[in-house]
Amino acid sequence: MFSEIQKVTDKAMVFLQKKALSALYIPKQKLHMAMNNTTAPKVQLLYDLCKTTFTPSGLSSSPSPQPIHKLCSLLDTFGPADVGLKEESPDDDRGHGFFGLNRVTRWAQPITYLDIHECDSFTMCIFCFPTSSVIPLHDHPGMTVFSKVLYGSMHVKAYDWVEPSCIKESQEPEWNFGPMLLRLARLAADKVLTAPCGTSILYPKTGGNLHCFTAVTPCAVLDVLAPPYREDLGRKCTYYVDYPYSAFGKPYDLCHHTCYKGMTFLKVKVSVSQSEIIKLLKNHSTDSAGNGAQISNGKEEEYAWLAEIETPDDLYMRSGVYVGPSIRV
Repeated sequence: MFSEIQKVTDKAMVFLQKKALSALYIPKQKLHMAMNNTTAPKVQLLYDLCKTTFTPSGLSSSPSPQPIHKLCSLLDTFGPADVGLKEESPDDDRGHGFFGLNRVTRWAQPITYLDIHECDSFTMCIFCFPTSSVIPLHDHPGMTVFSKVLYGSMHVKAYDWVEPSCIKESQEPEWNFGPMLLRLARLAADKVLTAPCGTSILYPKTGGNLHCFTAVTPCAVLDVLAPPYREDLGRKCTYYVDYPYSAFGKPYDLCHHTCYKGMTFLKVKVSVSQSEIIKLLKNHSTDSAGNGAQISNGKEEEYAWLAEIETPDDLYMRSGVYVGPSIRV
């Protein structure tokens, strides 16, 4: 009799144990997802978000600003440790400081480029700047770019093209360059960014699509470019030099419209005064919905003439090895 009761008791114990364990059981797939959500490095989360946000032609078809907001919010939380970097000491400026070096000397120290990930839809990369190093003025055709300063301070000067495009051919002999095509741009930013700071974002036609970076102190910038540069698809990086609006002080040239490859250009017609070209630009300014730059009050300091140049020979950049958390593609 006792043995029968013992058997029943043992069976009951086994049943209760199995039931208790089944309540605690988490399917393998759900456990894997839970672990990813809690332990995935930020750079993995950034990759995952970029993968769902961008396509080879740029932003996904969704017109909602929510994906952009999510990316900025995530990038805002990044620090150097999240990508395997440590903050450099500002002592390496050797006493020169930001304003103590000429352009050639500033470019003498290498900028290190770290490739995190690149695909047809986007690029994730880091630029590490020694003090006073410079990436000269350049564009991002058809691209959206997110930039997050991870440490240090960096001066940013950025422009957007005035639309419709205003092209001027300079015949000024004092420049000694011969005939030079100049295109009018409007200043979008001229400021110093110091970490920790928010994420900067530029779009194909707004937000400062043409920019120049100068390191005030040793600094590093995490960039997301979507889509990436690709020359065969028309996304070539072009460098420029900027001249003050007033640098070409002789009477400006009134222009008439011609079309070339879908772009509206203004070509030389007759000579007019500087105030008249301001009126011309006002008459051809675009709407305020982000489709182009508007002329406001005719302030000359807000505008510059940009001339295309060859890639600078003294742009000193080297490739480094990314040593931060790996990405699971």
